[in-house]
Amino acid sequence: MRSPHPPPPGRSAELRRRFAAEARSGRPDLSTLCLLVGAEADGSLDEAGIDAAQMELDRLAGELPFRPGGPRDWAVALRRLLGEGQGFHGTAADYRRLESSLLHQVLERRRGLPILLSVVWLEVARRAGAPVYGVALPGHFVVGLGDGGGPREARVLVDPFDGGRVLSGPDAELLVAGSTGVPLEAAMLEPADPLDVVLRILNNVRAWAEARPERSDVSLWAVELSLLLPSHPARLRYERARLLVRRGEFLAGAAELEAYAEVVGAVDEGVGRRVRGEALAARALLN
Repeated sequence: MRSPHPPPPGRSAELRRRFAAEARSGRPDLSTLCLLVGAEADGSLDEAGIDAAQMELDRLAGELPFRPGGPRDWAVALRRLLGEGQGFHGTAADYRRLESSLLHQVLERRRGLPILLSVVWLEVARRAGAPVYGVALPGHFVVGLGDGGGPREARVLVDPFDGGRVLSGPDAELLVAGSTGVPLEAAMLEPADPLDVVLRILNNVRAWAEARPERSDVSLWAVELSLLLPSHPARLRYERARLLVRRGEFLAGAAELEAYAEVVGAVDEGVGRRVRGEALAARALLN
């Protein structure tokens, strides 16, 4: 299947304006941000498609039982609806597809990465009134039900990638140990901020593109969307500059390398000199 390609420049500029405005709003909406990422990735996703995806989340929420009970009851209801009834799950092959990081495609295919499947669980459960939050375990995103700030024993974790399986304490420990080799810590179970979820999704997109040098266009828009978030790693500016050079935009890349060198040089003079050297090398490619 052919990977999706970005929209025309005018459409992209409008999507980015909306993405930045939503990210900087008082209460950024996770599904809206994810769908704007999807529209930046897939030029075929128009406004009607964005609305249809939101309506599908609404429809799924309407199929949940009304206030089924406590966190475990919500977890069971979500698993029965989304995992067993609707077939949402993930496989190892999904890590090789850009579509697995795009919410509208995940809603259509019923397949995706752990974090995008978790977004489906989060948005459906939130619409239905469930006490739900994301949990950014290292290497494997999951969903929590209950009071995210309450006692650990009063919360339930589920794994949407595994169809919504309820995780015991040892299950969560195995997920973390299997991904990172480190033990599970209490801080790893804290609720994830929506903007951190979006940044992690964009990091996954960048990882997908980095393994495919011919898709530097995807790397570039993923970095540029990340830079529109209110909080992001400063190193992304350096990554964007290097991408511009790699794509043959030598003057623009050199200018950004020089700007980054000024910032980083105030903290680490040696790194600043090295980056300025990269800027000179980029300008030399014009000769």
